[in-house]
Amino acid sequence: QVQLVESGGGLAQAGGSLRLSCAASDRSLSTYAMAWFRQVPGKEREFVAVIANNGATNYADYVKGRFTISRDSPKITLYLQMNSLKPEDTAVYYCAASRLFTRAESGYAYWGQGTQVTVSS
Repeated sequence: QVQLVESGGGLAQAGGSLRLSCAASDRSLSTYAMAWFRQVPGKEREFVAVIANNGATNYADYVKGRFTISRDSPKITLYLQMNSLKPEDTAVYYCAASRLFTRAESGYAYWGQGTQVTVSS
């Protein structure tokens, strides 16, 4: 059974930084694209960033230049370095894996349980 486990969430001040990690349990995911999504209560989950197994990346406009997605293929671990945080970045952050390099939530077969990020002003 494939599992994705996020860690690294917490509380940060506006302008600060946090680094999220997502560990995968199955080495087959090394061939998958992996992504970060986020969700605020009462709103739809939204795309943040995706990285292909070849290292290609794509970012949502609202995080471009502030967030960096990366992956450690041997350990099948996904990262999200979040800098210059804003209160509007407050959300539950989810990692996900897909056979496709896509921004569409529907393209992702595997999801983590989420980690809370709270940014205070």
